[in-house]
Amino acid sequence: MKDEVILKIENLSKQYRLGTVGTGTISHDLNRWWYKIRGKEDPYLKIGESNSRSTKGKSDYVWALKDINFEVKRGEVLGIIGKNGAGKSTLLKILSKVTGPTTGNIKSKGRIASLLEVGTGFHPEMTGKENIFLNGAILGMTKKEITLKLDEIISFSGCERYIDTPVKRYSSGMKVRLAFAVAAHLEPDILVVDEVLAVGDAEFQKKAIGKMKDISNSDGRTVLFVSHDMAAIQNLCSKTLLLKNGKFFCLEKTSITISKYMQSNAGNKVEKGLVSLDLIEKRKHSKNLNLNSLKIFDTELGFGNKIKALGSGFFEINFKSHNKILKNNIQVAITIKDLFNRPQLTFSTTFRKKTFKKERKDSIKCTFNDINLIPGIYIIHIWLLNDYEDEVIIENACEIEIVDNDVFNSGILPSLEFHGAILTTNFKWE
Repeated sequence: MKDEVILKIENLSKQYRLGTVGTGTISHDLNRWWYKIRGKEDPYLKIGESNSRSTKGKSDYVWALKDINFEVKRGEVLGIIGKNGAGKSTLLKILSKVTGPTTGNIKSKGRIASLLEVGTGFHPEMTGKENIFLNGAILGMTKKEITLKLDEIISFSGCERYIDTPVKRYSSGMKVRLAFAVAAHLEPDILVVDEVLAVGDAEFQKKAIGKMKDISNSDGRTVLFVSHDMAAIQNLCSKTLLLKNGKFFCLEKTSITISKYMQSNAGNKVEKGLVSLDLIEKRKHSKNLNLNSLKIFDTELGFGNKIKALGSGFFEINFKSHNKILKNNIQVAITIKDLFNRPQLTFSTTFRKKTFKKERKDSIKCTFNDINLIPGIYIIHIWLLNDYEDEVIIENACEIEIVDNDVFNSGILPSLEFHGAILTTNFKWE
């Protein structure tokens, strides 16, 4: 049963016409109809541009999804990630039959329950309890089946006190709690969950992820989970699908897919050498303070090579103050984060109660020794502040890649996923 394919997507595409509902004009509708009665392909499927929201484009037709192919087995928890506008929600709406595909086929087995938007499927004038029965009926459950699960649903949602209150008076978080409780407890074969869990508080998110694990592991049900929280995706999903501009990018083990996604989002990438990085394109500046460049140097390999382990070296930040007085008391922090956006190291003047006076040049250097980051890709973030509270923050300033490095001289190379980010040799077994 575990190897049974419960959901199969074949050549799935969805086309929209910008600025209108439907094709937008009678002439286009007639043109489609004329081609259809003659048994020919829709002429508008031959036009249209990829779904890149950052470019203007020349066509009124856009492919929100284009030629998507994948399959999901029973009991799998599949993550779906990608930038805003990549086509994630469109895909889930098609799977949930909220909208239809332009081309392609969907083959599924069993009942699909969807949680796409806050309050989806709820009638605002009906009470929470009435909406539980309404949602259950939509999913094909009998009144007896829903009644058996009712107390469990109400308890899980945490909305006991307001269960006889009309849903229109619920907060967005309460609606999500109740909607998820209904969808998860009425035993769907496929549970489809969009980003809505982000509306809930931390306690509910933990509870919801635990429930999705349970219905997958214990009940053998399938979950499709869309989120921008990479830690939640890593924690819950065995495999993850990455969409890019409406197209299939990859479907692999979650840690591999997340790595590819975060690499595509990062800025300047340092693969072959430690170089001076021009931050002009990325820089953010305040009224009187600019951050211009970052230089990284590692004495173990130096310029022109991949970084071995950030052994001993320095970071140097070049900045510009438009008024010499404003150079007084510059504070700076450099944070190194992993691909899940979790901080691993921070070099900050605040910790040392250090500030830089106006007599200095427009550069600040931070030296380091024996950091020994585990092999992998990391992202550098930079922060500057002066006495006048002119603040400059650059996220994703650049990537650094730490190559395989046997700091223990054991012949064993640990991994970020299982051993943490920093390799310390400062311990001894006796």
